[in-house]
Amino acid sequence: MGDGLFVKGLKAWFGDVLVLKGVDLTVAPNAVTAIIGPSGCGKSTFIRCLNRMHETVPGARVEGQVLLNNEDLYAPGVDPVAVRRRIGMVFQKPNPFPTMSVFDNVAAGLRLTGSRRKAQLQEDVERALRHAALWDEVKDDLDKSGVSLSGGQQQRLCIARALAVDPQILLMDEPCSALDPIATGRIEELIHDLKKELTIAIVTHNMQQAARVSEWTGFFLLGELVEFGVTKEMFTTPHDRRTEDYITGRFG
Repeated sequence: MGDGLFVKGLKAWFGDVLVLKGVDLTVAPNAVTAIIGPSGCGKSTFIRCLNRMHETVPGARVEGQVLLNNEDLYAPGVDPVAVRRRIGMVFQKPNPFPTMSVFDNVAAGLRLTGSRRKAQLQEDVERALRHAALWDEVKDDLDKSGVSLSGGQQQRLCIARALAVDPQILLMDEPCSALDPIATGRIEELIHDLKKELTIAIVTHNMQQAARVSEWTGFFLLGELVEFGVTKEMFTTPHDRRTEDYITGRFG
């Protein structure tokens, strides 16, 4: 089962520039939460704060709380690497490790978590690839380079890599923006299946995609969470005029 994330008073900076202005939001367990809003409104920064990726940028910092199972992921003494194992991430452009085979791409995170017997490693890699709906397409090509796959397959390989270490939560930052409609459809089906076991947050520019894949939606504008609610309601009867203007295409 996935676990929920509770975000309280989250602020984020790049140097002196405040890019998130105190966000409160709950990412519900075993559901998909979509984060929408125009470019530069803080969507990617927000999800990068959830697994402590934001602080990897020089001069970046975060204030506030991100709670997973009542544990504050920003508390002193919490290991950010351990956080990123529990909260996996898939990026906008598929980024398989270019020098590694399909198998080694998926096994990379598993090997970091400690040595495993070869048989166990093979089992875990197969499980992750099945989980990412990629096994049938690559099972005879596991020793091929990860970058030899199509764009959509590469993105599912990156999802398999994230899933291999058994995260509780999966973050996706525009996972389909570099993909064609067929590959996008595959990823959306996959998201639908994965939420049975995981909690998912997805940043998307594509409003139709948010409507198709998510139960909850947060609308960000200029570093603020303008509105958050049930996706169906937000797309039909938004409470804030700015949300309505964005959804109906008046800006953004």
